[in-house]
Amino acid sequence: MGLFGTFGFEEAGLYDEYEKLNPDITIKQDVIERNENYYPALLNHLTSNSGLADVQAIEVANIAEVVDTQADRFMDLGKVDGASQDAFLDWKWQQATADDGKTIGLGTDVGPMAVCYRKDHFEAAGLPTDREEVAELWAGDWEKFLDAGRDFKENGPEGVAWVDSADAVYDGAIASSEGKYYDDAGEVIYKDSADVEAAWGIASTAAEEKLTGNLEQFTKQWDQAMSNGDFATISCPAWMLGYIQEKGGTKAEGKWDVAKSPKPGNWGGSFLGVPESGPNKDEAAKLVAWLTAPEQQAKLFAERGNFPSAPPAYDMEAVKTATNPYFGDAPIGELFSASAEEIPVQTIGPKDQVIDDNIGNGLQLIEQGKQDPDGAWDEAVKAVDNALDQ
Repeated sequence: MGLFGTFGFEEAGLYDEYEKLNPDITIKQDVIERNENYYPALLNHLTSNSGLADVQAIEVANIAEVVDTQADRFMDLGKVDGASQDAFLDWKWQQATADDGKTIGLGTDVGPMAVCYRKDHFEAAGLPTDREEVAELWAGDWEKFLDAGRDFKENGPEGVAWVDSADAVYDGAIASSEGKYYDDAGEVIYKDSADVEAAWGIASTAAEEKLTGNLEQFTKQWDQAMSNGDFATISCPAWMLGYIQEKGGTKAEGKWDVAKSPKPGNWGGSFLGVPESGPNKDEAAKLVAWLTAPEQQAKLFAERGNFPSAPPAYDMEAVKTATNPYFGDAPIGELFSASAEEIPVQTIGPKDQVIDDNIGNGLQLIEQGKQDPDGAWDEAVKAVDNALDQ
């Protein structure tokens, strides 16, 4: 298994379960923490058709490029026993399907949005701590999220930022938008997108007003800040729960809670593909079909918070009634199911990750005091256009 980030299969006991069902199979995983380090290496291995794991994960922001340029390197998982299109969200299945109908990956999860928040910091700032009342602070409007942050900055604990990073605010805001970087015809439109402009405005304001902790996500500094409680909120797709739990440790247990996001949206979600060159590809395909089946997706959500991309799982008790004790017994099944039902379906383009990364770099320039929002946007556009021209 070649993975990035925290998929949670091992932690949820799914590997052990599969090995007991299949005594001749041994599962090993190689995990690179950040997709920005994992994905370039995956592309190199695909291009050379060497050095590939039996199973390779693909992040949603990269799936369009892999489908467009590397589909011939992968098995058609739509033809594997145990994998059925009817079991997946239609848009999720289509994201990994080429024009000729070949499906190169099965969806592990989707990322319906919430906001995770530190109850102790909210209480110290005089803000409500009940998740319903917290959600009302910013209901329906990311600008209200900034307003709550301004109150927190004035009254909250010294040394604690409202939110971890401007990039995370941007990711949350753009995830809840109808449009993104490409139109339905596959043309790049990010410079003229009203949705991108609005998300940039929210995130750049957070940076300019110093509501952020000036942290880069998925770094050791961010992990440490999370463990220390150095920020009060974070844009929180379902998969983030497992990450917070892992990095926050026992000393943060019960201090976090989960509230509705300002607007429903999807941030993240991944796929598992099986390279044609793999020495164990037939057995690997069976494993992928099993790991992504509704029953296993439900178990994974109950244990780790990764929200299923398989709707049949939503009515299973493991999802429908799920709570998370680490987050104050938050009703995560109910909360994320409601968000998932209202996710806007966006067009994903082959260079979404490139565009997103460079916009995030532009926001960091504001946080670091190196550019104002206009100058940072110009720098981001220049970097994006240079990358797209290569």
